[in-house]
Amino acid sequence: MDGAAVGTMRAAVVGGPRGIRVERVALPEPGPGQVRVRMEGCGVCGSNLPVWEGREWFRYPLPPGAPGHEGWGVVDALGPDVSSLKPGDRVAMLSSAAFAEYDLADAASAVVLPPSLAGKPFPGEPLGCAMNIFRRADIQPGQTVAIIGIGFLGAVVTRLAANAGARVLAIARRPWALEVARSQGAAECIPLEDPHRIIERVKALTGDALCDRVIEAVGTQGPLDLAAELTRVRGKLLIAGYHQDGPRQVNLQLWNWRGLDVINAHERDPKVYVEGIRMAVDAVASGRVDPFPLFTPFPLAQMDRAFEALRSRPEGFLKGLVTP
Repeated sequence: MDGAAVGTMRAAVVGGPRGIRVERVALPEPGPGQVRVRMEGCGVCGSNLPVWEGREWFRYPLPPGAPGHEGWGVVDALGPDVSSLKPGDRVAMLSSAAFAEYDLADAASAVVLPPSLAGKPFPGEPLGCAMNIFRRADIQPGQTVAIIGIGFLGAVVTRLAANAGARVLAIARRPWALEVARSQGAAECIPLEDPHRIIERVKALTGDALCDRVIEAVGTQGPLDLAAELTRVRGKLLIAGYHQDGPRQVNLQLWNWRGLDVINAHERDPKVYVEGIRMAVDAVASGRVDPFPLFTPFPLAQMDRAFEALRSRPEGFLKGLVTP
């Protein structure tokens, strides 16, 4: 890009609540073990939403490109001691300032994309999250799996669970999201309305046995309560929703009585994240997972629109991608 030639680039700057501007800033230089990536795009994550909405504990402006962490692009420069990658490699990566024309990443946190994915968007981090949730759920053929919340994560995990031979019960508020779940292989689609009705419906579908696995992918109190109610004795309850608006209460009597295995499916080990991205690359390249219909693109200059869509969830919106 022209910016690289003159030592600058364009980057989004979150200057305050609901206030994103695009500035020209210095082009970053890779340090030891790092690569610089010319960004093709970056996903907009639900965990970014409070930063955009504003909370009293945030300090603005954020660094240029932050908090973009779902980026992919082409390696254009290597730092010292990097031999695993070369300029021209197309990669998905873990980084922290990918809402920009360029970002830096540790070479160990970048996964090369195969030629079969050329030209296709690939936000590796959220796809890797879905793979790691699926891995930790240990879903087996013939099991009944309830997935509460059909956003991007819930849709991808629905496909993975259906591919594994499970009967998937998709539970979501939005009728069109249930249609997405059906297209991803859900056997039953249940509106997320009256919890009592949902519990009775699931009992009827399972002969009162309830579900072998329940994946909560909403991040609020009510769906977490419902998830526990739907998990059978000695079943697994996976918390995939990002609970970021305060403490939660749980019915520990129920958890104890049923002997539930409760798994917090959020990873924090970069090596595990990267392994999830590698699994996602294989799943998408082989055609087992098709995330591309789930994406909605936005240009860098319209990032506020991307965040507003993330907040309001208009019909058809599952995953926003920002492209420079």
